[in-house]
Amino acid sequence: MRNKPTYSIESVDHALRLAVLLQQEGPMGVTDAAERLGVARSTAHRLLSMLVYRDFAVQGADRRYASGPALGPLGRVEPVARLRTIARPRLRALVDRVGESANLMVLRGAQVQMVATVECEHVLRVGDREGRLLPAHLASGGRALLAGLSRDEIASRYSDEAADGVSRAEVERIVRQTRRRGVAINQGATETGLTAIGHPVGGPGRTPAAALSVAMPTARYDRHRLPELTAALADTAAAIDRDLSGVAGRLPTELE
Repeated sequence: MRNKPTYSIESVDHALRLAVLLQQEGPMGVTDAAERLGVARSTAHRLLSMLVYRDFAVQGADRRYASGPALGPLGRVEPVARLRTIARPRLRALVDRVGESANLMVLRGAQVQMVATVECEHVLRVGDREGRLLPAHLASGGRALLAGLSRDEIASRYSDEAADGVSRAEVERIVRQTRRRGVAINQGATETGLTAIGHPVGGPGRTPAAALSVAMPTARYDRHRLPELTAALADTAAAIDRDLSGVAGRLPTELE
């Protein structure tokens, strides 16, 4: 299980998080950046200036900062920011209910990207995963999302040849297993010592745009809690879907 290193350099961590935020959520000012990182405005300004210097950010005429050329195309970030804002209070409630860390992720091709994490209070816990990319066929939320796709949609992401260590046949096997179980489980597939349960966000008959997961150290996982965890995830996913339905212009089925 990978948590924040004890030897981490805080300024480096802040800069990396800020670069990810600019890419995921779009332009922001110095005050916005300071609030998101929990630092002083002067610190946020220094971080943004360094990102601009290294082409990880650019400053517009309105003095706001956006993702720079070093991070590639900006893409459709606005829906991710909206999804994250809407989902975060629900994630906090989920963590309070089950006592374990919770994540929100979106599908990006053959990977999922964590767009929000709320950590639990245990000393031994799954830490902040925001911004990380994981193979969709290994992550619990990724498996939940793949299980909602058609065979043609899966084929558009995976080739017959093994790419990045997995073939389409293997992904289809995982999808069948997930559908048969009725729940998406990751037991050490992405990280040794980690167990996660995933659930899609979206109503019946719609391709989900996001997924939730509850993640915990395997040492604390009890299979007898699976119905409880699954029910909590389903309730939270339904609540987020209702919240999204009340927002003008629903999110697209895939946030890329």
